[in-house]
Amino acid sequence: MNSLRIIFAGTPEFASAHLEAVLASHHQVIAVYTQPDRPAGRGQKMMPSPVKALAMEHNIPVYQPKSLRCEQAQQELAALNADLMVVVAYGLILPQAVLDAPKHGCINVHGSILPRWRGAAPIQRAIEAGDSESGVTIMQMDAGLDTGDMLRKAFCAIHPTDTTGDLHDRLITTGKQALTHSLDDIASDSIKPEKQDDSQANYAHKITKEEASLDWQQSATTLERQVRAFNPWPVATTTLDDTGIRVWVSTALTTDTTATPGTLLKADREGLDIACGQGVLRITQLQLAGSRAMTVQALLNGKKEMFRVGKIFI
Repeated sequence: MNSLRIIFAGTPEFASAHLEAVLASHHQVIAVYTQPDRPAGRGQKMMPSPVKALAMEHNIPVYQPKSLRCEQAQQELAALNADLMVVVAYGLILPQAVLDAPKHGCINVHGSILPRWRGAAPIQRAIEAGDSESGVTIMQMDAGLDTGDMLRKAFCAIHPTDTTGDLHDRLITTGKQALTHSLDDIASDSIKPEKQDDSQANYAHKITKEEASLDWQQSATTLERQVRAFNPWPVATTTLDDTGIRVWVSTALTTDTTATPGTLLKADREGLDIACGQGVLRITQLQLAGSRAMTVQALLNGKKEMFRVGKIFI
């Protein structure tokens, strides 16, 4: 089987896991493109991306342009004479000149079954919407936003208790297998592109911190999905007695209530039951400002007065 000369472009952990899969294949990674180093941690020390760190371990040349729109960066990439560019959560827009540079163009590993969720946050939006299924699509990139032909789809169930972190990790396993199979198909010229149905597309907007504030007028089901979608980032939040609270784990109850949304109905070892616009949300793990995350049972041992029945969360 032919071995492809591959440029890999990606930045976070999700991308580095896929780079590992390509490195373990018989294909050759000739260069890596990743975002410029960013300050991180308490000391704000400049840190390489997970993709750069892995590339350096394997002595692969690393390129970190701030943009690929300039002619010099495009010429530099074209001079690598790659067969294919694999793009996974890279974070930069690829101009047409870049898309056309490799012999087989550029392919993308996208964390959803297209065209259901196009855009920056397909994993979070799938959980938030209550989808029962997700997966990975290997896509031939074009000038649109996740609009290219689909080369391979690999499905993955979304379990009722899945957080974004849970689904993210399972999609890594799914994506790595789909990517390596796709590389072999491209190398053997046996790939069969499939057009997307644009009428089925939704846009997965980037997650913002502002979205994480829970609106108790919403249904318990909606809020429970948001808690899972925003775990591990930015983490759902609420406020009680001017104290900020991060909500890590919750369950939607079908209990009927006429209480004002946000009212604390019950506080015991099972959790905090809070009235919603419809139903009741039971919080079982939370985090007070300046503290660590803990179970409600552990928190009540020292903060019982704070969680007095009848108080209002906002």
